[in-house]
Amino acid sequence: MATVALRNLGKSFDNTTVLRDISLDVADGEFVVLVGPSGCGKSTTLRIIAGLEEASTGEVEIAGRVVNNLEPKERNIAMVFQNYAIYPHMSVRKNIGFGLRTSPLSRADKTKRLEEVAAILDMTDLLDRKPAQLSGGQRQRVAIGRAMVRDPAVFLFDEPLSNLDAQLRTQMRLEIKKLHQRVGSTIIFVTHDQVEAMTMADRIVIMKDGVIQQVGTPAEVYHEPANTFVARFIGAPSMNMIDATVIAEGIRLFNGLKVKLDINHLVRDQPVILGVRPDDLTVGAGHPIVEGKVVVREPLGAETLIYVAVNGTEVIAKASGRTPPPVGQTVQLAAAPENLHLFDATTGVALV
Repeated sequence: MATVALRNLGKSFDNTTVLRDISLDVADGEFVVLVGPSGCGKSTTLRIIAGLEEASTGEVEIAGRVVNNLEPKERNIAMVFQNYAIYPHMSVRKNIGFGLRTSPLSRADKTKRLEEVAAILDMTDLLDRKPAQLSGGQRQRVAIGRAMVRDPAVFLFDEPLSNLDAQLRTQMRLEIKKLHQRVGSTIIFVTHDQVEAMTMADRIVIMKDGVIQQVGTPAEVYHEPANTFVARFIGAPSMNMIDATVIAEGIRLFNGLKVKLDINHLVRDQPVILGVRPDDLTVGAGHPIVEGKVVVREPLGAETLIYVAVNGTEVIAKASGRTPPPVGQTVQLAAAPENLHLFDATTGVALV
């Protein structure tokens, strides 16, 4: 295991800048997930850590050593790719053992190590099969096993679950998390799926346009988003955003309703955005924030998403799965003041 540190990392391809002053510290044994939309720079960051791309500026440290000038094989890392990258003509045993091809271990020790990894991944009975005889999840476990067998200081995962179906993705998320709890390795995991990030990470790094927007625990980025981008990106469905203006006693929404808030530090008449998550909106109880007609219902079993038309915009709330309000009914949606977020209307930065 090892720490990883990125210091003012930058990357440009010709005239296109894809990473801008990225700095991050990953603790020994920590599970950190880089998440963001396509093109945000998360995979480029991972490839620079691995040594597959060269940084334009800045430094990469692994276990306290600057590794910018080291080849990938000298960095004591192992990478698991999206497309498995296993050899179809080799058995599971040979695929996993391929990770030890340059190891100084004796043949007996290599065999012992391979069998230990196979046992951890519950693949002992599959060692003599070829990849064509395996499911997608089993193939991904072979790729993970080939990385594990080397006992690297850092594991790097580049969207390893994106080729799996929904059920397998859920299963593999759980397996990777159990693996981390069992072996305690330092893991940096890249995904575009915020559900993967929320369920697996010790900390989440949210990126946009080559810039880190926020770093925090899943609870921190969900309940205390740093800006409107994070607020919208994290959470499904995403946070409702409602235009408002600061008044003496709080804020006035675009529909004229007033919401009492203790925001004396803000300037009166300042335009702001009120953010509230669908989970925090209650139908017909408490102090109303918005009122409108239900235009769409989306049953999810235990709960139902309702889309409420409010003065030309739509606000999403969660209602009971058993007795949701019918389409066409006018409803009032309320939220507790502690569940409300305020953002600067110009910069998007969190104010409350």
